[in-house]
Amino acid sequence: MNLNSLDLNLLVALDALLREANVSRAAMRIGLSQPAASHALQRLRDLIGDPLLVRTGARMELTPRAQALRSPLAQALDQVRSLFITDDFDAARSERQFRLMMPDLAVELLMPPLMEKITKLAPNVRIDVVPWRRPAIFTAEFARTIDMVISIGNAFTGFHRQRLYTDSDALAVRRGHPAGARLKRTETFLDARHVAVVIRGQNEDLIDSWLRPKGIERRIALVVPGYIEALHVTARTDLVAFVPRRLIGALSKQLSLTTIAPPLDPGIDEQFMFYPTRAQMDPGSVWLRNIMLGIGREMERGKRPTPRSA
Repeated sequence: MNLNSLDLNLLVALDALLREANVSRAAMRIGLSQPAASHALQRLRDLIGDPLLVRTGARMELTPRAQALRSPLAQALDQVRSLFITDDFDAARSERQFRLMMPDLAVELLMPPLMEKITKLAPNVRIDVVPWRRPAIFTAEFARTIDMVISIGNAFTGFHRQRLYTDSDALAVRRGHPAGARLKRTETFLDARHVAVVIRGQNEDLIDSWLRPKGIERRIALVVPGYIEALHVTARTDLVAFVPRRLIGALSKQLSLTTIAPPLDPGIDEQFMFYPTRAQMDPGSVWLRNIMLGIGREMERGKRPTPRSA
């Protein structure tokens, strides 16, 4: 292949076609007309010697060759884009949009202080938060669409990991709960009816995974997908929630909750910040990460988020 005849815009078009597997959607993605996108597809077919997209019934599908091109093409375009990243990040003038993925727990604890700082330092920056999804989503293609992930767990391929803050688990009950402090006793804990939190991508509440090898089974009365839901239900019933202590503290005033030490201590929870390897030297990413790490340090020093007023 003669690289002198290669139009870089064709690679951008190819990337869109491989991601969308649809000429019309690919055209919209990169701001071309549909005839222009169709012309680009024909040029790419001639250049690569493969049809790339073939019709199967009413839809288009990628050929095996096209499938094989997706990941290396994405990496190549990322490297090209990195050549044009500026050496600094002007937060006060930036209109950049950052995309973060995190569970509801992290949204509740981290977003208020983060947005307070961003409002002062970078009033035109936008933060988009998407809900936590299962670890299987951590692919090279996903890394291109996200700036930061907040989660527990091990490192993910293509991502760097830094510890953000630590926490511990406790029992949350409504004020005036009939069992109250007696929940510190194992027998009362076992007699209570519990809310389990099973986050997307998990098979059961992590607390139950920890308790089961010890021969302990909670009486699960309700299963919800997030910690916020668990605390809202707990605040209006006699159910008990076994959740991170910082979250109870953040919502205790608003929801009239009380924190009870559990009869068994599962130890320290670690919450991590993950960011794509490709963004390691990106000034905007470095700026956002430093702010987030600062919030984590404040939390570790005991500056817990101020509970929201009712």
